Amino acid sequence: MPEGYCVKCKAKKEIAEAVEEVMKNGRKAIKGKCPTCGVVMFKILGGKAVAATSAKATKSAA
Repeated sequence: MPEGYCVKCKAKKEIAEAVEEVMKNGRKAIKGKCPTCGVVMFKILGGKAVAATSAKATKSAA
């Protein structure tokens, strides 16, 4: 499970109910809840997400 910082508890904790998302700018992130207080936790992951359609298009063009 991914670990993030809870702003309300002011501590690093495991993110419960974690879901990987892609933000508007194309970066990957994990969104979930704090297991203790239930506040929303959000962690930005490194690198940009690669769209499946664009990856297929570049392979077929080459």
